[in-house]
This record gives sequence, structure tokens and C-alpha cells, in this order.
Amino acid sequence: MRIRLPLGRSLFFLCALLFALIALLPLRLVLGWLDLDVRGFAAREARGSIWYGALSEAQLGPVALGDLDARLNALPLFLGRARVDLERRDEANPFTGAITVSRHAFGVDDLTGKLDIGSAFGPLPVAALDAQGLSVRFADGLCASAEGAVTASIAGDVGGLTLPPSLTGNARCDQGALLLPLASASGMESLNFRLRADGSYAIQLAVRPQDDAARDRLTAAGFQLGSAGYVLSADGTL
Repeated sequence: MRIRLPLGRSLFFLCALLFALIALLPLRLVLGWLDLDVRGFAAREARGSIWYGALSEAQLGPVALGDLDARLNALPLFLGRARVDLERRDEANPFTGAITVSRHAFGVDDLTGKLDIGSAFGPLPVAALDAQGLSVRFADGLCASAEGAVTASIAGDVGGLTLPPSLTGNARCDQGALLLPLASASGMESLNFRLRADGSYAIQLAVRPQDDAARDRLTAAGFQLGSAGYVLSADGTL
């Protein structure tokens, strides 16, 4: 015996089946398809579906993000972009943001939270970066747009000199790279962080000492005289 289903009902069941298959896609598969590891983003484990998943021990380059909730945002898909929303539910140290990928572009959107750097940028004494609404987009290998405020927390001293506890500035694009031009309240200390689409970065900490003793200590600590003052540099790849 054959049971004939009306075309409308058959179409409904077909759509329901397709929706169920998509809804049950594992988050780890989607992250693999988006090649986020090439962008420096990784996690020890991805659990759950694309609509409600979790990441264990997530990292952005050398920066540990901890355990995050993760889900694919459906609306940007209609514009040809895949956006993975991320959130750390920690009252003491919350974190929100998103990673967006399209055919020719990628970046982060609305990133707000504290990133613990540790010794990742050694020998520079940068302990953490605190982002407020940081959004960056790279297109065809170049920085296309950047906005948001960033504060770098400084730990310890350099060459026996006590540095200000924080340096602040706003993100922007410069010569195809993301630039975070951060400065102290006095303007005597500055930190420029440049990041390119391939994940390579260069950081320069500049100090303008006010006496010969301070200059000698900075020179002994590896600083070199430059146009912005005495400069200590570090570079690497995320």
C-alpha cells in the first residue's frame, strides 16, 4: 500500500529534516570549516551544536580566554558572513565578542573584556589588555576598519624605573595593519602594538626619561634611543 502525502506536507517534512540536520551540526565542525585555527583561535575542546555550544580552554594566539559559550549567529549568514558569538560568564572577569569570517575578510566584533597576557609579550611588561567595544576587520590581507578603546596594564618596573600602571588609546588602521597607539596620562610613556592579517605583530614600548640616571638604567635594560625616546621592542606571531 502506498501512502500519498500532499505536496505541501511533503515539503514541510523535508524542510523540517534539513533544519534538524543543520541544528544538530557539531560546533567543532563549523569551527574547522571556518579555519579559525589559521587565524590564531583555538580551543582544547568544542562541545554542543552550532546554535548553543561551549569551548574549553580557548586561546587567541598566546592569550588564554578560558572557557567560553559559543554559538553561530544566523542573521549574518544572509549577508555572506559567518559570525561566532563568544561569551565568558564570569562575574569577576566577563568577556563578550565575536569572530566574523567571510570569503575575503575576517575580524573581531564588539570585543569587550580583559585579556590576560602573562609573559606572552616578554620582555615587555604588559600584563593585560582591557578592550571596550573593540572591532577590527581585515579584508584581502589589509586592515580595513578598526575602532574601540584599549587599555594596557603594566606590571612591575623596567630597568629599575616605575612605569605608570596603564596606557590607553583607540584602535585604528595604519599602513594595512591594526594599530593600538597607547599612551600614559603624562604622555611620557607610549606603547604601539601593530598586528597584521597574517598574525605577525610588533610592539614598541617607548619611555622619555627625565635624567641621566634613568637613561642609563633604560639602556642597561635593553632600551635603544629612538625618535620617540628610549624604545624596547618585541615581535612574534599569534
